[in-house]
Amino acid sequence: MAEVNNPIVVMKRYELKYILTAKQEEYFRKRLEGHMQVDKFGLTSIASLYYDTPDYRLINASIEKPLFKEKIRLRSYGIATDSSPVFLELKRKAYGIVYKRRVQSTIPLVRKFFDREGDVCAPGQINREITWFRDKYENLAPACMIIYDRTAFFEPGGDLRLTIDNHPRYRTEDLDLRISMDGISLLPEGCSILEIKVQEAMPLWLTELLSAGQIYKASFSKYGTAYKQQMLKSYRKDA
Repeated sequence: MAEVNNPIVVMKRYELKYILTAKQEEYFRKRLEGHMQVDKFGLTSIASLYYDTPDYRLINASIEKPLFKEKIRLRSYGIATDSSPVFLELKRKAYGIVYKRRVQSTIPLVRKFFDREGDVCAPGQINREITWFRDKYENLAPACMIIYDRTAFFEPGGDLRLTIDNHPRYRTEDLDLRISMDGISLLPEGCSILEIKVQEAMPLWLTELLSAGQIYKASFSKYGTAYKQQMLKSYRKDA
């Protein structure tokens, strides 16, 4: 992946999620033509390494669906190397609005950061926020990797964005972005995740498209679902 010109990004938006069957995805993609376009990256495999405390404090709090929740993850586009750009993201959700703080770094620098041996990026407000988060939740370590194959769409001349994530999967071993994009499926075969990202209200044409396709909003967390599946496996093993 090419270097990103602006390594620091701040995002604030609503994120609406939907689970699609294969037929619904086919319908949705066809009806999207003329309204939105696939972005320049096309289909991209994305891996996100979630950090948590030894007692999984972050994901347990998130599963309870509080009005405010927060997570931290390290993201790569494709398999990473020591020198390729990765993105450390602090994601917070309050009253339905998603706030993201994101910095570009490398895996060696991120490891030093969590070992308290240096900053993750150049000094600044976002670096201070991420450092505060690290110090608030002691002993943060890699807990789960989420992988999916994403197609992103944008609205020419508008701020509407949406993504379709195919074959969402996870793993709780080999928690290294440099190893592979393999994982255990999070959804039944053929199903995908639609995420609609808007600054304000959803346009009428999109509301009508979803309604006609009987596509309804769902509460779904990739990391939360992976954690529940893994806990169920552990329970069955111990039973």
